[in-house]
Amino acid sequence: MAKKEAKKEKREERRSEFIARFKEFLHKKYYKEAVRAATEEKALEVDFKILDKYSPELGEFLLSNPEDFFEIVEEAVKQTELPGPVNIRFMNLPEPINIRNLRSKHMRKFLAVEGTVRRASEIRPEIMRVVWECPDCGETTSRERSGGIIPKMFECKCGNKRDFKKVDEQMIDTRWITIEEPFELTEGDRPSQVTIMLTEDLVSPEGRRLTDPGNRIKITGTLKEIPRGKFQTAKLDFYVDANHIEPVDIGWEHLEITKEDEEKIKKLAKDPKIYDLLVDSLAPSLYGLREIKESILMQLFGGVPAELKDRTHIRGDIHILLIGDPASGKSQLLKLVPDIVPRGRYVSGKGVTGAGLTATVTKDEQFMGGWVLEAGALVLTNKGLLAVDEFEKMTVEDQVAMHEALEQGTISIAKASIVATLPARTAVLAGGNPKFSRFDPYVPISKQITVPDTLLTRFDLKFAMRDIPDAEQDKLMAEHVIKTREDEDYEESKPKIEPDFIRKYIAYTREHCAPKIVPEVGKLLKNFYIKTRKKAEGASAPVPITLRQLEALMRIAQASAKIQLQKEVRREDAQRAIKLMKASLRQLGFDPETGMIDVDRSEGAVTSAERSRIRVILDIIEELSATKKELLVEDIIKAAKKEGVEEVEEILEKLKREGMLFEPSPGYVQKV
Repeated sequence: MAKKEAKKEKREERRSEFIARFKEFLHKKYYKEAVRAATEEKALEVDFKILDKYSPELGEFLLSNPEDFFEIVEEAVKQTELPGPVNIRFMNLPEPINIRNLRSKHMRKFLAVEGTVRRASEIRPEIMRVVWECPDCGETTSRERSGGIIPKMFECKCGNKRDFKKVDEQMIDTRWITIEEPFELTEGDRPSQVTIMLTEDLVSPEGRRLTDPGNRIKITGTLKEIPRGKFQTAKLDFYVDANHIEPVDIGWEHLEITKEDEEKIKKLAKDPKIYDLLVDSLAPSLYGLREIKESILMQLFGGVPAELKDRTHIRGDIHILLIGDPASGKSQLLKLVPDIVPRGRYVSGKGVTGAGLTATVTKDEQFMGGWVLEAGALVLTNKGLLAVDEFEKMTVEDQVAMHEALEQGTISIAKASIVATLPARTAVLAGGNPKFSRFDPYVPISKQITVPDTLLTRFDLKFAMRDIPDAEQDKLMAEHVIKTREDEDYEESKPKIEPDFIRKYIAYTREHCAPKIVPEVGKLLKNFYIKTRKKAEGASAPVPITLRQLEALMRIAQASAKIQLQKEVRREDAQRAIKLMKASLRQLGFDPETGMIDVDRSEGAVTSAERSRIRVILDIIEELSATKKELLVEDIIKAAKKEGVEEVEEILEKLKREGMLFEPSPGYVQKV
């Protein structure tokens, strides 16, 4: 008994000593900040390293026994003369623990974890403490929450076992979120997840914004167990009771660039052959495809996003679509490119849904207690790159879900009780196969790939990766492929610049370079735009280029200027952008019937030649309708063939879909 008393006395002495020491720490290191925090009703952020340096014992006590430590902190704050109560938040802990490495030894310890918010609940009140009153003796008893359970009152000291009255309860606002491991730690495995409980000022409007799905955050807190069911079981689940949140700038800013790296980047930027070096470093095992590789390079560096005075957002992300014949190297490119960027991901259209790409609302009763928001691939790759293979195999509804992300850089969702807008400033590299395996230059793209016209227009550059037999090219390609397999030291298959360094190069340009369009370059792009469109001034001429292509030209020119760390876009950057745009339009926009470039061929809309045929058919229908209402389809076909128009039935079907004609009876059509 004496030993127990001595232990208790020693514990109380230690507690009093720690209270005095923390009170002294607050006065010496954080008093002004504490007064300001109490006045503004905000939390006080304390750097753990400063605490640990001031008193290693206090630092160790926080890490090993956080529950007792926070009782000491609460008492010390009460004894400190402050304008009001203040919450203490600890940041800058030692290295975060990987979520997949959390074990039983970490239970009830203070630690840091880092990850991307995958799901988040609404903010709801939760009961932390209940006060019961005995009807017989009037004594009150307080019961604290344990995990997700608050024990009921079953017996009073006076012997009463019934009719206890709840006289008070303490509630706090809470939000439950689930974070998953950062991409760079998963190494291709399924990311591990952990649930986090946020309370008090961590659920303020600012705290809510930080913990929305898609954001990457670092959390310090206590790892606690969640008892399952009414009785304690052997199996436990755990969660982190958060103490502090800080955003982690994912992606480019997160990369460490040394002075040596910076000097090497500046040296490379001055090299006139830098563009060729970078193209040769992008998938060197794939022979040729230089224009496509150069375009992807521009996509990786990206344009400069702009916010106009009327708050219109102009995106800087460049989107590219590749339509490929089998064995043209499309999938290999799509797999390799996301590895270069910190926040890159690859998905395949067959296994992707709209919810998986954008965001969805799911029900989670275990932790979240209702409807929760779950981020999809476009949100999780914010400020990165998403490669979508088998693009045409996605359902139309899932493709439509991408519209907003590709143009506005956001994902808006309004489902169940949740209305939210999530950031999705993601560059998209999509790849698709033509319907009949091989790409046909004589058929418009809209008839070869099942992608909505409105979505096709969102892509800045579109390329056809065609497999055309050519004896000389086939010989060179076969030799290249065989040598890459035979000889490990074959120079042509080695990247001239390592992918890790390219990543640092891109990160450096994104942070330090935002080239502006100068009047000289603006004039060059304007002249190209006007000169190209001038060809469409005739009544039936195809439209070769639209304002969307002009905006794309500016983005590509800015990306080109970034590579050489230029503050302004130069003439050669604009010419490089024009060269790539011409290559894109030539591959998908060339109309063999008119011998001219028709932008509608590449964007899936009605081509100029098709519009001419539609006009002929409409004139025939107008003429025949003067004598009778219901027109025989065969009569229209005969009259059209005299005018040299084929595929009449297909045009009639299009007119019926657009509501200009209807079918009163089989074999007949009538004007609406």
